Amino acid sequence: MPAAALDLKETILALKKERNAVILAHNYQTGDIQDIADYVGDSLGLAYHAKETDADVIAFCGVHFMAETAKIVNPGKIVVLPDKDAGCSLEQSCPGPELEAFLQAHAEKNYYVIAYINCSAHVKALCDVICTSGNAVKIVNKAPADRPILFVPDANLGAWVMEQTGRKMDLWQGSCYVHVEFTRASIGKIKEEYPEALVVAHPECTQAVRLLADEVCSTEKMIAFCRDAPVKDIIVVTESGMLHRLRKECPDKNLIAGPTDRCACADCRYMKMNTLQKLHDCLERLSPQVEMPEDIRRRAEVPLLRMLEQSR
Repeated sequence: MPAAALDLKETILALKKERNAVILAHNYQTGDIQDIADYVGDSLGLAYHAKETDADVIAFCGVHFMAETAKIVNPGKIVVLPDKDAGCSLEQSCPGPELEAFLQAHAEKNYYVIAYINCSAHVKALCDVICTSGNAVKIVNKAPADRPILFVPDANLGAWVMEQTGRKMDLWQGSCYVHVEFTRASIGKIKEEYPEALVVAHPECTQAVRLLADEVCSTEKMIAFCRDAPVKDIIVVTESGMLHRLRKECPDKNLIAGPTDRCACADCRYMKMNTLQKLHDCLERLSPQVEMPEDIRRRAEVPLLRMLEQSR
């Protein structure tokens, strides 16, 4: 590692101590950020850690909705995000005002609204319960049987959950722009190169890709799948940052990035906006901070805490 990068790491760790901060990083962050974080995980693990931390400052290396989630359950703490523009195509696909208008227009249906955590605080505030890809099946199974479910914003995850639970749901037509770039053809082609390989895919992928997978699961469950797989070659169909963590946890496996039709480079441009330098700057300046109106925060906290309770 170059001396400048080492210096930067040391300065970040010193700032972290000085601020009594905790660094949380999502599985899709770059390797250097994952390596310096106190905890690396999926949205569910990060939500638990954010809720349970006794730090004064949470430096959230992920995208905006994740830092917002940490603020919802920690109103008294300072939550900073290295790059305030690190957004999410799923969050953008379901704007709060649109969902609010939809629910008002269909008030007679009395929807039980389940929101995938990849959404804004405004959307969370309109929901009955939140879920992640790791607990969505459990959460849907616990939904009241006498109410129709509206699942927002990811239609692919929602369709997969319907397959797993047999529960009919109305799906908001949102998607993750990274996961829908994997195609049946692109995964079929890499399978030809590695015929013995197993395929593990994230449920945000399309049904055509999910049907090719040996296992469909959240990023966190991918670790156990790869570790316990009886073969050496595993094709991993999710955002590329996950491979850094998998390679550390499963060093004896040959982990192959699932390609799209264009390249083997399924990077989320938003996740990759955070850098070590920006992490340093946000800890130094305690900015950009995540804020939201208190009434939205309070309403959004209810379905989030319901999820944490139902996931235990």
